[in-house]
This record gives sequence, C-alpha cells and structure tokens, in this order.
Amino acid sequence: MASIAHELAKKQKEISVSEFFEKNKHILGFDSLTRALITAVKESVDNSLDACEDAGILPEVFVRVKKERNNEYNVVVEDNGPGIVKKQVPNVFGRLLYGSRFHARAQRRGQQGIGVSAVVMYAQITTGKPAKIRSKISDDDVAHQCELVMDTKKNRAQSTKEDFVIWDKEHGTRLEVNLKGKYVQGRQSIFEYLKGVAIVNPHARLTFVPPDGGTIVFERSTEDMPPPTKEVRPHPEGVELGELLTMAKYTEAKKMTSFLNTEFSRISLRVAREVLDHADVPHDQKPSRLTLDQAGAIVDAVHRVRIMAPETDCLSPIGEGLIRKSLKNVLGDLKASFYAPPITREPKVFAGNPFVVEVGIVYGGQLNKEESVQILRFANRVPLMYQQGACATTQAIENVDWRRYGLEQRGGKGIPFGPAIILVHVASTKIPFTSESKEAVANVPEIREEIELALKACARRLKTHLNKAERKSKTRVKFDIVQDIIPMIAQKSAKIVGKPVPDIAGTITKIMNVVWVEDGVTFDKKKHHVSVKLYNYTPKSQRLHVHMVLPYDGVVGKSLSLEPAEVRNGGKVTWDVKRIASTEVFELSFDMKGLDKDEYDENELYVSGIDPASVIGADVLPGDWDLEHVKITEEKPAEADEGAENGEVDYDEGAEVIEDEE
Repeated sequence: MASIAHELAKKQKEISVSEFFEKNKHILGFDSLTRALITAVKESVDNSLDACEDAGILPEVFVRVKKERNNEYNVVVEDNGPGIVKKQVPNVFGRLLYGSRFHARAQRRGQQGIGVSAVVMYAQITTGKPAKIRSKISDDDVAHQCELVMDTKKNRAQSTKEDFVIWDKEHGTRLEVNLKGKYVQGRQSIFEYLKGVAIVNPHARLTFVPPDGGTIVFERSTEDMPPPTKEVRPHPEGVELGELLTMAKYTEAKKMTSFLNTEFSRISLRVAREVLDHADVPHDQKPSRLTLDQAGAIVDAVHRVRIMAPETDCLSPIGEGLIRKSLKNVLGDLKASFYAPPITREPKVFAGNPFVVEVGIVYGGQLNKEESVQILRFANRVPLMYQQGACATTQAIENVDWRRYGLEQRGGKGIPFGPAIILVHVASTKIPFTSESKEAVANVPEIREEIELALKACARRLKTHLNKAERKSKTRVKFDIVQDIIPMIAQKSAKIVGKPVPDIAGTITKIMNVVWVEDGVTFDKKKHHVSVKLYNYTPKSQRLHVHMVLPYDGVVGKSLSLEPAEVRNGGKVTWDVKRIASTEVFELSFDMKGLDKDEYDENELYVSGIDPASVIGADVLPGDWDLEHVKITEEKPAEADEGAENGEVDYDEGAEVIEDEE
C-alpha cells in the first residue's frame, strides 16, 4: 500500500490558472461556437470602454467581424483609449488573472483580470494563430505593434514579432484575433449585444462592421462622461472572518483602533473603540496578534454597533434622464407609444457592498402583443446575453404581478406577455455573478427585492399611462358623438318649429361633465414649447391646481402665461388656476430652453383641488410629492354660469381656507 501511495504522489503536480481555463474554457463563456464569438467581442469591448472611462475619454469603439473560412473568423476591436505602455502589453493581453481592477472597490466592467486574456487564449487554442496588438500612447509619435502567443504552462505571453507603425490615431488600442466561432443574428447576437451597450453607455459611439458587409453606427446620446467613480475601503458589515485575519496580518497599523479606522470605511476612532469594547479586544493590541476567537468577536460586534452605510460615490448609475434618452435614441425605430419614466433607486448594501438598481419600460409601437416581453439585463453597464433564467433580474420580474399593471401574465406568474421591453440595470462595486462568464446576477435577496421595488414603481407609471389613454379614448368617442349629434338635432328641431337655433352649450356640458386636459410638447428654434389646455365641459366654473415635473431652470420667464404658485426641489412646479368658467378654455403655456430635443418630449402632469373623477387627461397628484399642502380658497355659492342649466350653482371667491388632500 505504501508503494501505491508513493506512485500516486508522483502524479500530483501544480497546474497554472491558464492551463486550468484552457481545459475548462466553457467556464469563461466559450462553450459553443456562437457564444464564443459573442464573448470575444464582449470582453474586448468591455476592456475598451473601461480604459476610455478611466482616462476620461469619450469612447469611440470600432468592431469588425470578418469570416475567413469554415468557422474561422477574424475579429478586430479598436478604441481611442489612452493606449498601453509597451512593457505591459504582454501582461494585459496574455496573462490570466492580471489587472488593476480586482482589488479596486469601485464600479467597473472588468473585475477578475480574465476577459481579454481569455479571448487571446481561446483564439490561440482554436486556430493556432497569434493575437495582433497595436497600441499608441499620446507621448509617442508611432504605435507599437506586436504578435503574442500564450504559454499556458507558465501563464505568460511571448512576443513573436514586434514593430513600430504609423497610426493616424492620437492614442488608442487595437486587438485582432482569429478564432473559431459562428456568426448568428437574433436576440443573442453581436448586433444585439452592441445595441445593449449603446443603451447603457449613452456616452459611447460604437461602429460595427458585420461579416455580411455594411456599417452600423450607434451614435452617442450624450457628450457628457459619466461621473468618475472613487475607490472605497471595504465596509465592515461585509467582512468575512478569514478576510479580517488576513487584513490584520498585513496591515501597517500598530494598534487595533487604528487598524479598524484606516482599513475599513465608515469606522471612526469612536466607532472602532465601541466595536473593540463589544468584542472585548484591547484597543492598543497589535493587529498581527489578533486571534481567531477575537476576530470572530469583532465580526459579531460589527453587527451590534451602529455603523453608517457604505459610501456611494464608488457607483456610477446611468440616471433616469439618460436611460430614457438612450432608449429613444437606440430603439427609436420601434416607434414605441410610451417610455415610462425610468426609476433609479436609492443605493442599498449587500454584504458590505453598495449597489443601485435602475429600471425602465418601453411600451407599444411595433412591439408584438402576443409575445413575452423582451428583458434587457445589465450589470455595471454591460449587457447580460445568456443564462436569463438563472438571473436575479428575471426572477424578480417573474415575482411581480404584472396583471395589475396592464400586461398579460398567464397563470398569474412568470414572464409577462405584451408589447413591452423591460430594462433592469444593477450597478455595484462587486456584482455577485453566478459564474466566471458573468452572464447572470446571483439571487441575493437584497438585490432581488430592490429590483422588484423598482419594477413596481416603474410599472405603476405604465399603468397610469394606460388607464389615462383608455379613459381618454372612451371619453373622446363620447365627446365626438355629442359634438356632432347634439348641434345637428338642435338645428333640425329649430328648423321644424321655425325658431332660432338655441344655445346648447349648457346641454353639452351637462352631458360631458368633465374637465378635459389636452397637453403637448413641440420643439422649434432650440426651445421646447409646452402647452396645457383645460376645457371646462362642466355646468359650473372650476378652480384647480396644475402640477408638472420640469427642468425648471430652463423655463423662460417671459413666456409663462401664468406665474407658478410654488416651485419645489426636483423641478416640481405648481400653478393655481383660479377660475375657468363653464364652456371656457384656459391655456397654460411656456417655453423651455437649454435642453436637447429628446430630453423632454412628454409632460408629467397632475391636478389637485378638484374631484379627479371629473378630470380627463391628467392624473391625481401622487402622495410622494415633496410639496407642502397648497392652500386654496373655498368659494361661496353664486349665480350659475351663463349657459348653465337652471338649478346649477357656481362659486365666487370667498375667504375660507382649506387644504388639498394629496
């Protein structure tokens, strides 16, 4: 038996990380020819976008996929990033688990140092051809170009050919590889991936040349770079026992109080002392002498001490305005009837890692009513193309009762059906992916619950729109009939009895008995022209408040037909419409400047101070508005408006003050 053990011991040997992934390339997303080609483009583009953003450069990324023979494709990804210094090129492109972002606690696309090196490795093992890399930094007059092959035994790259070439770019990087793959079209395709990239990276310009020729350009929706993210220290609530011991072993701090204060975020010296007191650990003990029991006591104490939530300037959400603008820019050919105002939730925390959830919904247009809704999943501004069923995003969508919001959901659960696209973006310093291929977000309860809340908030806006459109459509039919038939009856009746045609305005208002709201936005001469018309089709005069959400800084004061009664934070503006006589029309109009055409094309309009059931075309003021109760004056009975039927009562202004119910 001893001899057998010795023989087995001789067979034991170390393998490098490159060697492991070479034999398990499916783990990285190269499990089929179709997916391999998409993964190669995806990892390369992600690398380019991160490089551009780190340098504060508006990204311009060029992608070309060319078929060579059988299932071999030539893939080129080129960017205008800062470039890579010559000595670092072999490490960046030919060494797995090498990079600058693994230890950085800030929102990044790349996290593991695997992506673009895995592309080079896959290309080499499927075609045997080296990768060609060209890089130029702004300090150099010429670009450095080389061909790389990977030594998977040593996890190192070797340059087989080097040269300096003239390149008309000021700076940038170009990767060219030949690999085995299969080019397809449809939802899981390179085109759809790049379209998704354009949606969640509105500051990027993407150019794609597919194998069948032609050039597709996704123009950027904004010239503004996303706010730069800052690296943060780990939050104590997410630290594991072993991680704490390792940090204590290698810290430069001399005392436990300074160790907790300098190595973790949100721990002041006062909080550090409080944690150590709860854990019964001496304040001046050297961190290197921390025992296992003491470390466990500190981990427990962290959850008993009140500690502020992690900082959120390490995150870079897209933002509600840019999500909507980007969706319209990229999906404009669908001619959607409604883009629900997107939702960006307040940052939350899981395992000490801050994260934020964003949701948008596109409805109508050329989207198919009979198919399930299209789900656009994103993590840290990267489209997730595969493993939809395993993703927390999909599970959250399935948990929502979409029947309440106007979409069909067969059996009351699962992915809804209807003419809609649902976008969900999760941004975090550490996305909990289900695997190294980074295609699905793990079902972390905190993340799934936040996605559900964001979905419901956005879906309520969709439901409000659908209800308003349906009610307005039905009332419009009634209105058209009344406007056409009643005057016709009056004319014929007057002709029969030989008398003048009577004034039928009061009759029409009694039948309609609504305040009809028509609003619209037009763009001309670099201004948005906003108009809100209130038609009083009731037998008495009306008084109400009109509320809108506006980028108020852009309102041109002289163009206001009525000065606002109140302006609050967030562009929430209130107008007090004091009196609209029966059968009369009141118009509230103004211009806005300083906005792009697509930044404002639909009014978010609400009313209060009036029975909402009698208003068509505007919603009742929501309860989450940050408004003080607006004072209005109750009016005393007076004579009926001219044209109203006998017995109807009008009101004049009085002195008694009441408060709106919001």
